[in-house]
Amino acid sequence: MKRYLPFLFYSACICAQSLEGVIDIHVHADPDSIPRSIDAIDLARLAKSKGIRGLVLKNHYEPTASLAYMVRKVVPGIEIFGGIDLNRTVGGVNPAAVERMTMMKGGYGRVVWMPTFDAQNQVRYSKENRPFVAVSKDGVLLPEVKQVIALVAKHNLTLETGHSAPDEGLMILREARDRGVRHMVVTHAMLAPVQMTVEQMQQAAALGAYIEFVYQESSLAEYATAIRKVGPQHCILSSDLGQVGRPLHPDGLLAFFAGLKKNGLTEAEIVTMSRTNPARALGLE
Repeated sequence: MKRYLPFLFYSACICAQSLEGVIDIHVHADPDSIPRSIDAIDLARLAKSKGIRGLVLKNHYEPTASLAYMVRKVVPGIEIFGGIDLNRTVGGVNPAAVERMTMMKGGYGRVVWMPTFDAQNQVRYSKENRPFVAVSKDGVLLPEVKQVIALVAKHNLTLETGHSAPDEGLMILREARDRGVRHMVVTHAMLAPVQMTVEQMQQAAALGAYIEFVYQESSLAEYATAIRKVGPQHCILSSDLGQVGRPLHPDGLLAFFAGLKKNGLTEAEIVTMSRTNPARALGLE
């Protein structure tokens, strides 16, 4: 029996955690062209039952503002938002697509992600030979990137750096700050292909961006160290879940929080990073 005690203790710690008031700003769900573990309606119901305040639905290839509207209609009592990921299927860094998203009924299109799976940095990292979406050339942001950033500022949206290289992400954030963008997030800063250093994350935070850390089964000690150096007041915890074979979003968040606490972060810091900061990043507070 003794060999099971650590597992039972860890499980009890997870169960003792609360998701009340949490906002998960990085959620994948069906319908999608990539296999997902749960659809958006069932996920909203599950999240609501766990006390989660809100979700941001992310799709790499289609805007999700209209899906957010429908999910809210079917599952009232939880705040659901969508956005647009500027990959090739929406025309890349396409100001017209962003502008159209802001017109979607309900106004739940809240987030603009710079390119992710089609980002030049992603294609280079993956050593693929296929078309990509660039955000800069010769160390300068492309004109359409600046146009999108201006639209984010105009409509008070949330700008995320996507899978941009660290130097590109910092250029995007500087331009956004100068344009008056109020809500900025570095998308899963420590994960490939982004892989920001702590110093780069600190620079991004100094520009006014939140640094996103997403669920991982390992590397939690490295996460905790980075969070401590950047400052929890500048960080967001989210799931980035929905992949087949991985935990459902609430279960992943609970394990994530418990693992970070095991590595020295406090309950108050986790509350800040999972409740307060995501709400501010979305302009809810």
